[in-house]
Amino acid sequence: MNRDLRPEHLECRPDIDGLRAVAVLCIVVFHAFPEVLKGGFIGVDIFFVISGFLISSIIGRQLERGHFSFADFYGRRVRRIFPALLLVLAACCAAGWWIMLPGEYQQLGKHMAGGAGFVANYVLWGESGYFDSAAHGKPLLHLWSLGVEEQFYIVWPALLWLAWRRGISPLTVSMALALASFGLNLAAVQDDPVRAFYAPQTRFWQILAGSVLASLPECGEGARRGLQAWLAPLGAGLILAGLAFITEARAIPGWWALLPTLGATLIIAAGGRAWLNRTLLSNRVLGWIGRISFPLYLWHWPLLVFAGLAVRSTPSAALRIGAVAAAIVLASLTYLLLEQPIRSGGRRRLKSMALLLLMVAVGGIGYDIFRREGLAFRMRDRQAYTEYFENDPVHWRFFLRVGIPDKYHLECEFFDIAKYRAGRADMVPRRAIAESCYRRDPSRPHAVLLWGDSHVEQLSFGIRNNLPAGWQVLQVASSGCPPRPDASDESIVNHCERSNWFALQTIAEAHPDVVVVAQNLGHTLAGMRQIADRLRGLGVPRVVFTGPVPHWTEELPKLMATELWLTKPRRTFHGVDRELMAHNAALQAGFPKGGNAVFVNVMDFFCNQDGCLTYLGEDPRSGVTTFDASHLMPQASDLLARDLLSRAITGD
Repeated sequence: MNRDLRPEHLECRPDIDGLRAVAVLCIVVFHAFPEVLKGGFIGVDIFFVISGFLISSIIGRQLERGHFSFADFYGRRVRRIFPALLLVLAACCAAGWWIMLPGEYQQLGKHMAGGAGFVANYVLWGESGYFDSAAHGKPLLHLWSLGVEEQFYIVWPALLWLAWRRGISPLTVSMALALASFGLNLAAVQDDPVRAFYAPQTRFWQILAGSVLASLPECGEGARRGLQAWLAPLGAGLILAGLAFITEARAIPGWWALLPTLGATLIIAAGGRAWLNRTLLSNRVLGWIGRISFPLYLWHWPLLVFAGLAVRSTPSAALRIGAVAAAIVLASLTYLLLEQPIRSGGRRRLKSMALLLLMVAVGGIGYDIFRREGLAFRMRDRQAYTEYFENDPVHWRFFLRVGIPDKYHLECEFFDIAKYRAGRADMVPRRAIAESCYRRDPSRPHAVLLWGDSHVEQLSFGIRNNLPAGWQVLQVASSGCPPRPDASDESIVNHCERSNWFALQTIAEAHPDVVVVAQNLGHTLAGMRQIADRLRGLGVPRVVFTGPVPHWTEELPKLMATELWLTKPRRTFHGVDRELMAHNAALQAGFPKGGNAVFVNVMDFFCNQDGCLTYLGEDPRSGVTTFDASHLMPQASDLLARDLLSRAITGD
């Protein structure tokens, strides 16, 4: 083992605290402002290396001196990890009681149990990826890394002890396992990136990189000084390259994780006397942040998530800055008032046992919350409201209850809804849609065709209800497929390409009097002009473009059940995407007057100076205008067509 880096010298390595500070600050900035530091999540990789180096150094020293004790090792881990973790788990449980809906609180309970049992990475692995949008509603998402680390330390001391007893070099064991783990990482990252991110076997190599460093033989003083001159700058360069080039779009960890892993390893290897380490990393501010890095890591993410849950939207920059500042204060207090007293002084065995029992209790509480479906009695007054909108992707309870598949004529979709509901969604289009979607009825003198994505489907119910009897409604629309006038391929692999191609073919053959074009987002004047020109070339006399509907920053029923529950306003701007409203106004102002194309301002129909309409009639549940963040309920579709859209179609 490198004597200069042995544990007895670690107290003289303030640069390692500085490196901890760099790691945690990268993570905090990424979580609070991902657009500022897109690669900041590699701070976890740096933590892994530091942990492997320090812990392996401690175990190696104790083995050399012949007094290594498993009980002592795990007791130290308990006193180091459990106090802050218990406090954060309890705080999340309390905050969730007041803020979270039953489904959200049930998930939190599961994550509490997983975090208390140090298997959070396995629990999260079975749900979604770290960068998925759903992850931003999970206050304990960040405990995945703690799970990986503690799973490593369940087996690593025993392996080192066995190797020592059999005369096998710790360096040999560390390198062999690191190479095996790195190979598993490369094998998994392409086939199953979520598994590669969360699985311990694909992450252990990063901790083992620190273990390899701790096990290296001592080098001479002259060689060490020569290495110090370039190791630290090279390591810093690799970390900076990782921050610049690694994003969530990369295959992570994969080869890219070598940048922060090797970077941290080289900086530690340079030693505390290296210029960068002693001047930059060893300053007092970074030293303090490094000492509170563990509680800061634990506190910052829950505070950011609960800030978002409290406002039911992406928290403002000021709110995120406030959450980070609160995390620093809470981390400092946790370190001074909880961690330090428990880790110092006597009665260590009693402290460890008490902490273990508390962790079991907290895990049990979390499991009970999960088992009892989020303790829905907390919100009994709104339980019936939220249950009404439950719509799991397999059974589609809500969609079937209100008749969405029939009223919006999803038989006209090229997207295979049945596969989607079964969790086997792909982009392969279904072979055909219902003949009634595209076949012209000669007994009807007029026809209108609906073309676009799910935002034209939502108009179907109202249009069919309110057009005169002589009008036939044709429909070629597929979820997630905005209209494209240049679609020219009868694709058998892409449902959007096939849907748009078939829509244009239907228009050319059925000769509808009017085509209604709608899409979720991405409306531009140039795009509408291209579509109008293409349809004019196909002989369409009239084209009706609908602008975007109001978009809410959260599913409207969920917003009504939380922030708007007490007031239940019929109109509000709270939670409305105001930027989209401004864009819609620009579309209205810039759309050319006259010609065969008209623009229908749906936004202004639902919104006025008092806000956007949240529900119709007297019941905020059955009358809600959208069932998610932007899709209209049938009654809202009917109102829109009756009072506005049908006249735009018929020209009356």
